[in-house]
Amino acid sequence: MKVNGKILVVTGGGNGLGKELSLTLLKKGAHVCAVDKNEDALNSFFEELSDEQKSRFHTEVVDLTHEEEVNNLPQKVRERFGEVDGIINNAGIIQPFVKINDLDMKTINRVMNINFYSQIYMIKAFLPYLLKRPESHIVNISSMGGFLPVPGQSIYGASKAAIKLMSEGLYAELISTNVHVTVVFPGAMNTNIAQNSGASVPDIDQKSGNIKMLSPETASEQIIAGVEKNKFQLYIGNDSKTMSTMYRLAPKYAITLIANKMKGLLK
Repeated sequence: MKVNGKILVVTGGGNGLGKELSLTLLKKGAHVCAVDKNEDALNSFFEELSDEQKSRFHTEVVDLTHEEEVNNLPQKVRERFGEVDGIINNAGIIQPFVKINDLDMKTINRVMNINFYSQIYMIKAFLPYLLKRPESHIVNISSMGGFLPVPGQSIYGASKAAIKLMSEGLYAELISTNVHVTVVFPGAMNTNIAQNSGASVPDIDQKSGNIKMLSPETASEQIIAGVEKNKFQLYIGNDSKTMSTMYRLAPKYAITLIANKMKGLLK
């Protein structure tokens, strides 16, 4: 689906990858509704835009873990721009770098609610409208951690693995419709997700072998390029592409490799 002239909703749009996805869409001529819980971040983003971009940009402050708030979102976007052509489910958080045995249930539920259920709420709210469009698109952001377990991020990984399988099932269900589905697996990325998650994260650079981080600007360009080609799966970053191949060929070896590389991050 070419995004020029289309209307898209981006969750987690106030900063990080969501902000860059919104910017990339605006640069390509799309109308964008950026959704975030952080109103200050949305307002700051709006002020950075040109006057022309502001005319194609709208913000909504929504707690995506509240189903009723999400259900009200389609009508708000339709009143501002018209019929929605696509959604990008980007909002997500990580967990503190601790083992499952040391992770409290409140945190576990929070990770699952934001990472998994918010995407379900968005899809359930918007899909009836997307099915009526000549062409539309659903983009679900999973993670490299959604197909490869990372010690200290097991619940985060479980939430992203749920996104993976749900997206694949959704693709199968919609294969004969006008709704395209893309699931995205970003690798390590230089965003402020840890701060936004309220998670204390050790110094990755010093403790995990100088992991090379992909910039959110580069990631967003690759994601939107993939969407415009109606790609089913997108592996973003060399680490994600490499580990995907390795995990399919030798899963036990891949898990051990990651475990050894990341063990310094565990509390």
